[in-house]
Order: sequence, then structure tokens, then C-alpha cells
Amino acid sequence: MDAMAESTITGDVYDDAYETKEDSKHPVQIVWRNVILMSLLHFGALYGLTLIPSASVSTLVWTGVCFVISALGVTAGAHRLWSHRSYKASVPLRIFLAVANSMAFQNDIYEWARDHRVHHKYSETNADPHNARRGFFFAHIGWLLVRKHPDVIEKGSKLELSDLKADGVVMFQRRHYKLSVVVMCFLIPMFVPWFFWEETLWAGYFIPGLFRYAVSLNATWLVNSAAHMWGMRPYDHNINPRENKCVALCAIGEGFHNYHHTFPHDYAASEFGSRLNATKAFIDIMCFFGLAKDCRKVSHETVMARVKRTGDGSHKSG
Repeated sequence: MDAMAESTITGDVYDDAYETKEDSKHPVQIVWRNVILMSLLHFGALYGLTLIPSASVSTLVWTGVCFVISALGVTAGAHRLWSHRSYKASVPLRIFLAVANSMAFQNDIYEWARDHRVHHKYSETNADPHNARRGFFFAHIGWLLVRKHPDVIEKGSKLELSDLKADGVVMFQRRHYKLSVVVMCFLIPMFVPWFFWEETLWAGYFIPGLFRYAVSLNATWLVNSAAHMWGMRPYDHNINPRENKCVALCAIGEGFHNYHHTFPHDYAASEFGSRLNATKAFIDIMCFFGLAKDCRKVSHETVMARVKRTGDGSHKSG
């Protein structure tokens, strides 16, 4: 089975047959619970920022470690492994990525992958959970503060998700998601500094806890917002996603978004190897140790052919 055919199985290939009707109107229903929780989180993160000067170096290093772990749970886990099946991971690696994903607290793997496949298949339409045509704020965080558009729910319910349902690690995390989030996203980041180097629980909760969580959330959200609005489109000028190096830096490799939406099955999500792409480097290391294998990569010839056919002329070969 070739790479593109396998990609079709996961439902991440854009469907240009579906279009948003111009007269389609959906009343916005604000979810006030989410508005309040997100507001409290960001106020807590800002307060955590003020505590950084008084925190120990070990606590700051631990905060960075928690950020990287939670980011990998999204990028190498929910995104490249489970949403796109761009490589295969051993059980120990899948367990690590599931635990890391719980530290990220961005919905369980099953729901994250389902919504992401909908996003790719119906990008920039009413069926896209974070449709960037509705503006930066909506694509960044607003989509989490309102009820989903009915088209998102309808199209998501029709996707083929048997691969996720058959994955024991994914379904175990889904069954125990709330508990895993409490432990991984809040308790462990808070208690490790207190237990090992006598940091205050207060600082542990607000710095590696809330501050790190808010930063990791916004790094992921930038892929949905900034990387769909600002940057070049060297691979396909007909789609919104852009190449954005700033987002790639923040989201450990997820900002090469025009490439990713053009070739969603590529495990690197970029043409340029590990440059600004810590996630690819991580997967390569896992392959070296035998914990990952069968990484799917688009050939240089295929990339160049697409650049010449649909690119905007900004590619370095142009």
C-alpha cells in the first residue's frame, strides 16, 4: 500500500467536494463555563510569570521539561502518530506519548485525532472545528469558547476511526482521561519541585503548572491561527495554511503548515528535516532505538513536481 493510499484511510485528505454555503448561518452559542475556565487559566499563567524571578533554576528547567513533554504528546503523539499514522510506534513509546498527551490537556487522543482529521478533510469550511476564515481569535481560542458548528459534528461522526478504536493505549487513556489529566497536567508538575528541591507548592502550581500549560496551549493554537494566515505558500497557493517559522519554533516543528496540508502523511511535516523541527528529531531518535519505525516521507521529486504545479513561486528552487 503506498503512502497516499494509506493516508486516505485515516481520512486526512482534503475533500474539495464540500463547500460552505454562503447563506449558511449558525447562531453562536457561547459556552460560558469554558470562557470562565480559560480566563482563570490565563490570569493564573500571568501570575505565574511574576513568580519566575523568585523561583529556583531547577524549577525553571523543570518547567521547560514539562513543556517539551506535553508538546511531544501533541506533536509526535496525537498529531503525527494517531491523526495521520505517519509512522509506527512500539507499545512503550505509545504509552509515553499518551501520558505526555495527558500532561498537555488538549482533549484525549481519540477526540483530538478525530477533530484534526475533520480539520484536514474540510479545512476552512463550516465543518472545520477552528475555521480560520472566521478570524484569528476564533481559530486561535474562540472555537473552544462556543458550541461546535453542526457541520463539524456531522462530518466528524462520518469519519472512519476504527484504527483509533482498535488502539488499546488510545482507548485506555480515553477511559481514564480526567484522572490522568489531574495527575499529569497539575499534580506532577507541582509536586516534583516541592519533593526534590524544596520549591514551594505555590510556585510549583503556578509556574510548571498553569504558566507552562497556558504557554503550551497557545503554542498549539498558533498552528491553527497564525500558520493559517501569515507566511508563504510554496507548495499549494490554493489553500490557506502557510509556512511560518515563528510558529514552527514555538510548536516544536508544526509551523511548516503549507507543506503539512499538502502532504499530511509525511512524518516530518516539513521538507527541511530537523531544522526548527524538534518533533522530527525526537521521532528519528526513537527510530534509532527501535521504538519507532516505518516513517512515511514524500520523495524530493514529488515535492518539486507539486511546487511547480501549485506553488506560489516562493520556494527556494524558484
